[in-house]
Amino acid sequence: MKPISIIGVPMDLGQTRRGVDMGPSAIRYAGVIERLERLHYDIEDLGDIPIGKAERLHEQDDGQLRNLKAVAEANEKLATAVDEVVKRGRFPLVLGGDHSIAIGTLAGVAKHYERLGVIWYDAHGDVNTEETSPSGNIHGMPLAASLGFGHPALTGIGGYSPKIKPEHVVLIGVRSLDEGEKKFIREKGIKIYTMHEVDRLGMTRVMEETIAYLKERTDGVHLSLDLDGLDPSDAPGVGTPVIGGLTYRESHLAMEMLAEAQIATSAEFVEVNPILDERNKTASVAVALMGSLFGEKLI
Repeated sequence: MKPISIIGVPMDLGQTRRGVDMGPSAIRYAGVIERLERLHYDIEDLGDIPIGKAERLHEQDDGQLRNLKAVAEANEKLATAVDEVVKRGRFPLVLGGDHSIAIGTLAGVAKHYERLGVIWYDAHGDVNTEETSPSGNIHGMPLAASLGFGHPALTGIGGYSPKIKPEHVVLIGVRSLDEGEKKFIREKGIKIYTMHEVDRLGMTRVMEETIAYLKERTDGVHLSLDLDGLDPSDAPGVGTPVIGGLTYRESHLAMEMLAEAQIATSAEFVEVNPILDERNKTASVAVALMGSLFGEKLI
């Protein structure tokens, strides 16, 4: 496995609940660097991407998209940082921050691949646009923007669009979709494993099918893991918890199977909010899952 470069993105402007900007610090505090160094990786911590200030409502002249300018600017900076990491032959590991940062991560990664695959491990689809979003929160839009749908300030990050194709995306753990998102996923033919499929098939089969599907179609795979994909009992420190989620054990199994398949070429772990957490539990879960993703084994 390649040497790893960590980039923190203390972004809390893609949604309304404060505290998720402290996610990267919480994950570092939970020992991510030490954990990965114990697995004999060369770890480089590039620090945090600077984030602008929240925009007042009267400054928002772009319809209903909250903090569009600041979110777009931060994602441009992130795209540049991720691009540099990949150019240097290192694995970009991005720590969030809300899920709007995936726009920048994917913009930085996708230019290095012909057919980048994406595993979207999340309770939500994140395929809203300005037209379908009930809230105007950009953290519900990053997958749509990366597919080329949405406001040009978001779809055009990195100077090109789209970053990825619908047939190269797999959603896992989804259990909360807005009406517009259901239509989008159906129309674009995106592969999705809702909690119904996870319960019915089991995580082993879900991951076997996901890995086989992406291996056949893609030349690299980005993991975008939102901690709200897990059940709130395992990951309470998230902004938009949805009960009935993936378990701690299922998530470890998923990461272990990705490690065995050796298909992940970049990753981000997002939506850790220490203010909503219990004794940094969610950040610790994130670090443990990173351990499994990078090959940690019991024996």
